[in-house]
Amino acid sequence: MTRRDSLKLGIGALARPALAQSGALTKFQIACMTLPYSPFPFERALEGIASAGYKFAAWGNNHPDKSGKRAPLIEPSEPPKAAADLAATTRAAGLEPVMMFSTVNLEEPDAGKLHAMRVEQAAAARIPFVLTFGRTRPGEYENAIRCLKYVGPIARKAGVTVVVKQHGGNTATGQMISRMLRDTGEEAVLMCYDAGNVLDYEDNDPIPDIQECWRDIRAFAIKDHRNWPKDEDCGPGFGEIDHYRLLTPVARTGLTMPLACENIFEPLLERPKTADGVDALARRAREFLETVTRGIQQEG
Repeated sequence: MTRRDSLKLGIGALARPALAQSGALTKFQIACMTLPYSPFPFERALEGIASAGYKFAAWGNNHPDKSGKRAPLIEPSEPPKAAADLAATTRAAGLEPVMMFSTVNLEEPDAGKLHAMRVEQAAAARIPFVLTFGRTRPGEYENAIRCLKYVGPIARKAGVTVVVKQHGGNTATGQMISRMLRDTGEEAVLMCYDAGNVLDYEDNDPIPDIQECWRDIRAFAIKDHRNWPKDEDCGPGFGEIDHYRLLTPVARTGLTMPLACENIFEPLLERPKTADGVDALARRAREFLETVTRGIQQEG
């Protein structure tokens, strides 16, 4: 590393808010994405998440519309009021929305403007986090940085945080995303850690990885992963990732931090065909995460 590189890293660190173990307990918001309910209507997803005992929800990308056809929940081009209406529906179900997807990869030519549209929607819906990631293949790194530099000031002004999660390519690991955040240098652009994708896409152990990047984390996309006996993602506690070790680095930051379940399914077994079956797995995921977070945050 050259002296110039060192200076750049230092400047980036100053541009983003520092995270340290303050001693105050992190307020984990255990949430379920509507993504596991994608075969079912959005309203049924909210009903199921609430009945499974959650207080927080994150929006998935696609659900059947009134005609029964799978369609985007909300397009980037839709007015912010459309997001506000969806948020009102979410809150009427007894759930606070905490996260929505950008639905566009960071490297795309119009990614900056499309992310800005999502930020406007999130602000109108009073959703604190917009979740994004890069393509699964590497390359066009400069495009990703251009996107984040463009949307960062817009997000900061709107009171929204854009969080980048692991998804292969330029965003394969936490350490790679931390580098991306340093190169971006925007305080409203941080990380959402997806341990399942670190193990899946790169076959990397997320536990050493998170030790190097936890200060940049403000949210989690919760999924587990198994490499044996079948290579597949699964719900938390069903895979090979130790969630006690995963969450301990951020257990005492004093921040509010969503843990949004993206995958709740059982490995090796067929996914439920009914929404009631998904409800049962959602409840199990919540109970598992509540047990883990209580354990790592107990005094003494």
